[in-house]
Amino acid sequence: MLKKWFNPLVRQFFPRRCAVCGNVLHEEEDFLCLACNMNLPRTGFHLQQQNPVEKLSWPNIPLQHATAFFYYRKGSDFRTLLHLLKYGHRRDLGVKMGRMVAAEIKEEMPEFFEGVDVLVPVPLHPMKMRMRGYNQSSYIAKGISEMTGIPVENKSVVRLKNNDAQSSTSLLDRWQNVEGIFALHRSADFTGKHVLIVDDVLTTGSTLTACGNAFSDVPDVKISFLALCKSE
Repeated sequence: MLKKWFNPLVRQFFPRRCAVCGNVLHEEEDFLCLACNMNLPRTGFHLQQQNPVEKLSWPNIPLQHATAFFYYRKGSDFRTLLHLLKYGHRRDLGVKMGRMVAAEIKEEMPEFFEGVDVLVPVPLHPMKMRMRGYNQSSYIAKGISEMTGIPVENKSVVRLKNNDAQSSTSLLDRWQNVEGIFALHRSADFTGKHVLIVDDVLTTGSTLTACGNAFSDVPDVKISFLALCKSE
């Protein structure tokens, strides 16, 4: 009863605001207002056979599905979502966006998550992890897990190299930059499993490919990829 009266009082003085436009949210809205939710540049890739993400080069990976949920465009207001998630300590946005992604994909393409045994977020290098304090992809995976019931595994894949930012390198450099940067512990735990690798931003696919290649020696493993957004 106290919570019922206390929350509206707090929101009078500290209203919840849309993460994109800053407008005050209505009670039924979550982190996006209705207008921003409708205008979110969704890709719809999960509804397309041989979608643009699946058509990227995934050498030596037993790929099942691959998608990215919305477009990340320079100058777009929606870049605020990624900035708040990665640099604004808004871990809650990762969870909420993960829930939204999973809910929409489950409704529109249930088979995307069917048979997936484990969610593996792309890990940060320990140095970057200490600087940032959290891995944004882990929070996206947490939200997906809450909607699908698929467990998250955060410790099996480790990042060995603190490579340079991908956005500042050429296409060739990006692939060379991520070669051998991930390692897999307890590989036997993944034998015969379907692993869904989760990341925040997809550019060329080089980072996701490098992460997927960490499972290359695992017998009968299957790999899928899900990125929150794809840069253009």
